[in-house]
Amino acid sequence: MNGWWRKAVFVVLVFFCLTPFASAPIALLLGLALALTLGNPFPQITGKPTTYLLQASVVLLGFGMNLGAVYRAGKSGITFIVAVISSALVLGFLLGKFLNVPKRITTLVSTGTAICGGSAIAAVGPAIKAEKDEMSVSLGTIFVLNAVALFAFPLIGNALDMSQAQFGMWAAIAIQDTSSVVGASSAYGQQSLALAATVKLARALFIIPIALALAFFFREKGAETKITIPWFIFLFVLAAAIRSFAPTFLWPSMFDALVNLAKAGFIVTLFLIGLSLSREMLKKVGVRPFLLGAMLWIVIASVSLWAVLSLV
Repeated sequence: MNGWWRKAVFVVLVFFCLTPFASAPIALLLGLALALTLGNPFPQITGKPTTYLLQASVVLLGFGMNLGAVYRAGKSGITFIVAVISSALVLGFLLGKFLNVPKRITTLVSTGTAICGGSAIAAVGPAIKAEKDEMSVSLGTIFVLNAVALFAFPLIGNALDMSQAQFGMWAAIAIQDTSSVVGASSAYGQQSLALAATVKLARALFIIPIALALAFFFREKGAETKITIPWFIFLFVLAAAIRSFAPTFLWPSMFDALVNLAKAGFIVTLFLIGLSLSREMLKKVGVRPFLLGAMLWIVIASVSLWAVLSLV
């Protein structure tokens, strides 16, 4: 099929993702199906543009949050967050040694699992001087596991009859990428989404200290260290503050429209993420890095599930 038809199919699928018939899992499947059959007609938009769309959607989601609720959710989840990050980093290092996975790939996969998936890998990669192939392998591993989580978590939550609060907390601390956290929690319920998004962004803030610490351990004499700061998280908090303290003449329907726009952005983001999972990327991942990511994620998800069911 020529390039014109592939682009036409892409446009049709994007428009479908913006209809009420689409959902986060469906969008991801459509992107993956297009990538593995016809191929990605616009490879240039499945990198940084996808990241910017995700970040803009996160900020817009803040217009549906109450600042007090954001603070309480972040505060209540901090213990879980610290436990997950420290456990994932230590366990990832041990599993990487056991599986003989290269040091930088082990670091990238572990931080992606511990903090926030692709965003953490993108921030930590330059700090530890990771090569392009190491970044691709790590991102591919995390993206595949996020796709599994998007489908598996709501099924598990319903099977265990988890409450909205329990599922939101579990999704926020056990799923790597923000897009999959939002996709899974929104499928479970509005209360779950609000809690999951807030706790997840509090978890993402740990990118900064972790990246700085890893830059120190991987430092090379005279080399410049680059750290990516997740500014969009602060904009999310600002959006929540605007919603919380806005004058009464600002109609709530305006904020609701922005939130709906955010949800549409997340669905399109998941379509683009599915589109980025090409055969080439899946081949690059390899058995050992994927085993590292899968084993680490299963342990973290299982232990955090037990903790949430016991404590929340």
